[in-house]
This record gives sequence, structure tokens and C-alpha cells, in this order.
Amino acid sequence: MGLIKLTIKGISYSQTQTGAYALVLSEMEGSRTLPIIIGAFEAQSIAIALEKEIRPPRPLTHDLFKTFSDRFSIEIKEVIIHKLIDGVFFSSLICQKDGVEEVIDARTSDAIAIAVRFQAPIFTYENILDKAGVFLKIEDELGLNDLSETEEISSEGEDLLEVDATSLGSKLSVSELNDQLDKAIADENYELAAKIRDEISKKS
Repeated sequence: MGLIKLTIKGISYSQTQTGAYALVLSEMEGSRTLPIIIGAFEAQSIAIALEKEIRPPRPLTHDLFKTFSDRFSIEIKEVIIHKLIDGVFFSSLICQKDGVEEVIDARTSDAIAIAVRFQAPIFTYENILDKAGVFLKIEDELGLNDLSETEEISSEGEDLLEVDATSLGSKLSVSELNDQLDKAIADENYELAAKIRDEISKKS
């Protein structure tokens, strides 16, 4: 099964889960994104690593891991998001020392925080993107939109932003959930998009 390379698109604050963030990964050669809910510490750690000019006064946990690995000549070759169970992503760090490769289990948020520091590539499998990925909404080249499809939503749909994931599945059909998924993506509310995507998977 072939690997698909991902890049970090951004981190957004969760609008429905206090203290949580949505880490948005996107495929390098395609329009799918992979929203992953992470904690505040991990979000801060990834953001600091991406912003090269920010240097914390003391090393963060992931910085310590990088220093430790460098000191003992351990190289992080890549990160693979290899499994998705009940909305939880599982990842592996592919490490190498003296030509010997090892695979280490890691939380996805930690694995990505480490990958950024090592400038290691991030990969996932096609079946995970098929199951959990959402498509970026791209306007056609003529810039024409069908208002009846892209802008018109029912009052029930407007209330969707305020309800939890369980309510999403119980109130709306798959077609209506897909409409709300498109709206969440257009609003760049990737955390909500991830919840709607999970509900669609349960109904499919």
C-alpha cells in the first residue's frame, strides 16, 4: 500500500472543545486535508517549531527529544500515520542509528512535533485519507457558483455549529451532513469538519 506525503497546512483553535486545537494536514499532490484534534501543549510545540524565529528560554519536551537524539546520533527518518480507530490516529516514528532502523509507536501530535524539528517527512496511507480526509473546496476557473448549492442552508443547518457530534448524527441525513461538511470546510472550521466527517463514516 503506497504512502501519501502530507504537509502541515495550519493549526486552528477548536470552537467546540475547550483547550483543544485542530492540526490540519494536507496531501502534497491533491486537495484532501486531514484534520486532527490535538492538545494545547502539542499545538504550541508544533507552532514554535514551525516559527524558526521563536526560541523558548528553556527547551520544550520535543526540543529535549531532538537534543537527545542528536547527541546519540539517532535520526528520525519519517513519521507515518498508519491507523485510525474510533476517531483516534495512531502514528509511528521511523528511526535510524548506525544503519539499523527501528519503529517507535507515538501519539500523532507528538510524532508531528518531532518531525517538524527533524524536518522529517510525514506520510499516511490512502485508506486513511479515504476514511478521514476532507476535500478543500475549490472554486471553478470561471469563478461561478451555484448559489442554491453553496450558500443556501436551512435554519436547522445553521444551528448545526452549536450542537455536539452526537446530535449531528441523530438529526441529519448523510446528504445534509455532506452539505454541512462543505460549509465547515469553506469556513475553515476544520475541527467541526472532522466531527461531521466521523458522523458520515458511521452512517455510511
